[in-house]
Amino acid sequence: MKYILSIGLALLCLISCTQKENFQDGKRTVLRIGTDATYPPFEIVNTETGLPEGFDIDLITEICQVNGWKPEFIVTPFGGIIPGLQNKKYDLVLSAMTITPKRAVVIDFSDPYYLAGQVIAVPLENNTIFSINDLKGKKIGVQLGTTGELMAKKMEGVQVFSFDNIGAAFLDMNNQNLDAVLNDFPTTQAYIKRHQSAKTVGEILSSEYYGMAVRKGDTTLLKAINTALAQIKSDGRYRGFHLKWFFAEPLEQFLNMGSKESK
Repeated sequence: MKYILSIGLALLCLISCTQKENFQDGKRTVLRIGTDATYPPFEIVNTETGLPEGFDIDLITEICQVNGWKPEFIVTPFGGIIPGLQNKKYDLVLSAMTITPKRAVVIDFSDPYYLAGQVIAVPLENNTIFSINDLKGKKIGVQLGTTGELMAKKMEGVQVFSFDNIGAAFLDMNNQNLDAVLNDFPTTQAYIKRHQSAKTVGEILSSEYYGMAVRKGDTTLLKAINTALAQIKSDGRYRGFHLKWFFAEPLEQFLNMGSKESK
């Protein structure tokens, strides 16, 4: 018992010391960011540098620049990313996370920073699935803990297989173990461009806003994030990141959308 208590005290000290190092004279100097870097083009680990990169990474790095913070990225699986935030492993989650009422009960979201939606992807040679109506009796791959997984589990007559990362789901489909993958449109498009082994079918099935997440009640951090995000969206920097990672202009109506309307 004494040994366990000593370890607990040591861990508490480590957490406390780490938190103090993130502030100087009462002002934040470091922002610890939790991200599941398996979701290009939003976040992925560069195999050469070993560092995360992507649209989300560029955006939060710029937000940190505006606020005078140093970003510190902590790569973690998406399935446990909210508990990690609650347990203070990081200060903020940025990981292509959809704003949902259920999540908003336990965490606070920033203003939306991206508009996306779910789409069905099938192998290039598939000629039997053309829309959501053709999925009955099929095997569907999704990423664990995502809105795509929630949507798939509500479909009647489908078998849902959840993966820690969406790349594994696409790989399993390429290996003919799945009939389709249900996933966010921009990431699916990025996968198709890189691998040329799949195609999308049917319409985009939802409209989803991505948000950055902080612990409940962390209003000071949330306000700083929202203020910087609004500035970056208005002065052209957001547009530059969007062109870099998606090779397309961002939706103008989204750029001009206020936080109340978008939520």
